[in-house]
Amino acid sequence: MTGGLVGGSAGGRRRVAVVGVALADCGRLPEATPYGLHAQAARRAVADAGLSPALIDGVASAGLGTLAPAEVAEYLGLRPTWVDSTSVGGSTWEVMAAHAADAITAGHANVVLLAYGSTARSDIRAGRRTGTLSFGTRGPSQFEVPYGHTLIAKYAMAARRHMHEHGTTVEQLASVAVQARANAVANPEATHRAPLTVDEVAAAPMIADPFTQLHCCIRSDGGAALLLAAEEYVPDCRTEPVWILGTGEYVSHTTMSEWPDFTTSPAAVSGQLAFTRAGIRPADVDFAEIYDAFTYMTLVTLEDLGFCGKGEGGEFVGKGRLLTEGGDLPVNTDGGGLSAQHPGMRGLFLLVEAVRQLRGEAPGGQVRRPDGGLPQLAVASGTGGWFCSSGTVVLGRERP
Repeated sequence: MTGGLVGGSAGGRRRVAVVGVALADCGRLPEATPYGLHAQAARRAVADAGLSPALIDGVASAGLGTLAPAEVAEYLGLRPTWVDSTSVGGSTWEVMAAHAADAITAGHANVVLLAYGSTARSDIRAGRRTGTLSFGTRGPSQFEVPYGHTLIAKYAMAARRHMHEHGTTVEQLASVAVQARANAVANPEATHRAPLTVDEVAAAPMIADPFTQLHCCIRSDGGAALLLAAEEYVPDCRTEPVWILGTGEYVSHTTMSEWPDFTTSPAAVSGQLAFTRAGIRPADVDFAEIYDAFTYMTLVTLEDLGFCGKGEGGEFVGKGRLLTEGGDLPVNTDGGGLSAQHPGMRGLFLLVEAVRQLRGEAPGGQVRRPDGGLPQLAVASGTGGWFCSSGTVVLGRERP
């Protein structure tokens, strides 16, 4: 396949597959730059796919600073005819993957690169200013700041509301961190790999009640990239395709006063849209990659995606091995943002891990079906702001 706009499939609709994924180096990278991490991840993803970079005609990027797609494209030596960026926080990459898939389906692009790189950890260590979510620093949200409504305080308040209404316990929340760490133990790319206990989570320094430090994501440097392509390009790739089956996105609020229910996240809408468009049910999913800046995010997102009923999340995650590789529903199989890596806006890492698992190429514990076969269906769901936005993507091994 040599590029140029291509007609639709036999069914009149171009199918879209993920054909390349990669992580840049992650962890503590004081000498790295965001641009360098973009480039490293992009080169690795293109090599993973086995396609020529000349075929890339679409670029999507966003960063915790001024990394606009035009700047990233120029740095990578690309001249795209389709670009995208967004400012919806941690759900950015699921939302942009959906937009890229739509563009490819419509024939507006053929091969789209999603790339991200951040030196979030090193910037803080060096005292450098970093970008923040614009919808949290001006506009109506500014009136919450004098009352201590930082991002973590908003998540903590929402968690407390769930505990009040549904009897969720802090031990159940802590079990999310413990199980994420259990997944990270097997992942050589994870930042923290020492086993963790509920007691250790409880004994960690208090950050915002009920969250101790170990209820909160780590802060790291790193990057990731993903390459989407129209179905015509799949035979030219060296990898097994992972197909985009359904997507959904939703924006709920920015100010807490406009959030109607602290116990329901926007994934309740984006997830239903994604599952409906994919033509599947939550029960069909083999594993899930869920944004976990805080333990409560995992719990409430599992509820809102339909893996358990509203108010049942505490019991669901408290079953010990439920979330780990080999459990009934493996979640955050790389260790998640709580233990693996979190360079800010981690949603692209969810997609990378989901694709690796579906291809049977996970660097850590590999999810298997009860019959020993590879998983067939996965969901990646990113959350942005303080449950302000959500993007959900359903991925599968079978061509739709």
